[in-house]
Amino acid sequence: MASALELLQQHYDSMPPVAVMGLSIEGYAGHRLTLRAPLDRHVNDKGCAFGGSLASLMTLAGWGLVWLELEAAGLEADIYVADSHLRYLAPLYDDLRVTASAAEGADWSGFADQLRTRGRARIELVARVPLPDGRIATDFSGRYVAIARPVAGAGHAG
Repeated sequence: MASALELLQQHYDSMPPVAVMGLSIEGYAGHRLTLRAPLDRHVNDKGCAFGGSLASLMTLAGWGLVWLELEAAGLEADIYVADSHLRYLAPLYDDLRVTASAAEGADWSGFADQLRTRGRARIELVARVPLPDGRIATDFSGRYVAIARPVAGAGHAG
């Protein structure tokens, strides 16, 4: 049976716009997900990482983190990004690497409990793309929503 990380990679690879990004999962530990993508697939006219690619990778890192946390909690839900904010702080002339985590004060246990009891939940996440020297190239904050999937066979009798 495939591991949660293998399943997540399969999810990413099954989406045509994501598959062409060359995205790979670098790691998942301590409620943090790190993704990578090669610069040569995301280079702009200035030779640095394209802003839209950075935005996409950060959004996907958040989505993947929510997916992994729900998987670990034994929950299934549709996951959406409700809103996000990005700051481009410096150009990146290297491969793209992003780490997503819960924002300060966000609670994965409370998120899962709310999904179980209300059928929907939201959580605030942050993500960062570092420069090779450790400074931040781009930072992101986003609110993700999970909506529980209906249980198979639980339709109305008619």
